[in-house]
Amino acid sequence: MSATSGDSGGDAARPAGSPSAATRPLILRGNRIDSRELFAAEREIIIAHGEDSYRLRLTSQNKLILTK
Repeated sequence: MSATSGDSGGDAARPAGSPSAATRPLILRGNRIDSRELFAAEREIIIAHGEDSYRLRLTSQNKLILTK
């Protein structure tokens, strides 16, 4: 997943039902997702929440930082 600012999905040109190259299944155990699933290939992900985007980063000390 791209960590560039202003990332609003950018999938308008992609046909419906066509998965992006970064699409991968996430394993849910009840209401829990292991952070290793989220950060499998990146150290930063973008979370879309309504009209807002949040950046979730994994630090060098293995801590999580969430910023708007």
